[in-house]
Amino acid sequence: MTLLEKAKANLMVTHHFDDELISEYLSAAKKYAEEFQHLPDGYYDLNPMSSTTEQAVIMFTAFLYESRDGSTGGFWGDNTNAPASAFVTVNNLLRMGRDWKV
Repeated sequence: MTLLEKAKANLMVTHHFDDELISEYLSAAKKYAEEFQHLPDGYYDLNPMSSTTEQAVIMFTAFLYESRDGSTGGFWGDNTNAPASAFVTVNNLLRMGRDWKV
């Protein structure tokens, strides 16, 4: 299963109309993961992701997709802390694969 297919399954999107949009969000989420983990640009285009990094990328993609209208979106739509909660979870998952440098 491709990363796009996994992201769509997570979002429960069964049509192809938003594939380009979701792919753009996946690219942004991968870039965020690379920067957070202190990895070179394009690292995840050439190297596999750990399961925790993949989950973080999928979760961040879902957050971007569900809040594309400027709201907090989705499951947490009525919670003003949703963006902070989403980023805490994503960052904790990404921290596991971080290349710690001083």
